[in-house]
Amino acid sequence: MLDDSQKLDDSQDHEGHWVAVSDLMAGLMMVFMLVSVVFMINVETERDKIRDVAILYDQLRTQLYKDLETEFADDMPRWGAELDEDLAFRFNNTDVLFDKGEAELKPEFQAILDDFFPRYVRIITQEQYRDDILEVRIEGHTSSGWFGARSEDEAYILNMNLSQERTRSTLAYVLGLKPVADDKNWLKAHLTANGLSSAKVVRDDEGSELGSASRRVEFRVRTDAEGRIATILDRVQP
Repeated sequence: MLDDSQKLDDSQDHEGHWVAVSDLMAGLMMVFMLVSVVFMINVETERDKIRDVAILYDQLRTQLYKDLETEFADDMPRWGAELDEDLAFRFNNTDVLFDKGEAELKPEFQAILDDFFPRYVRIITQEQYRDDILEVRIEGHTSSGWFGARSEDEAYILNMNLSQERTRSTLAYVLGLKPVADDKNWLKAHLTANGLSSAKVVRDDEGSELGSASRRVEFRVRTDAEGRIATILDRVQP
């Protein structure tokens, strides 16, 4: 049997053991709290960076819109064109774009592009814009109809082929313009042709498709805001 002194020693050993474990747990809790605080500070810092990026690109978009609007305000009515605040420059006058069902640019559209595109490139390639532009999309849009199509799906595919051919024809034409020769390398890295068929038809307030307005060509600037924000988010992933 254990005498009183041995029992006291065992009790002290157990107490010492639990004190050590308690100290260890307290230390771990402090470490976890410190890590959590550091993580929260990093998250807050990156959130501020995302906000700053969003503000910067909103200012860039606004200023680029103003520059394009100032440059082309007098031309858009006679071209049948319009500029949206989302930086889509839209040519709506189907009478001067292409013949029905054809992908070759009409002379009237060529003349418009001769005037429009070099001035457009001069603006978007300015130092304050060119490094923040991810893509300049030439988008081709059609109505949903196709005479003789056996189904809506067939009409969609036929219009897809047509819209893609039209955007490629437009890209080839503007890329060959002599006034943009100095910017050709930049254009090759950023200019794309995108046929969208009838995916984005124009509708009136009652939801009915407007066939003529749906058949259009757009030049749309995409900034690199999304890419910059995605990079920031990747850095804060646990």
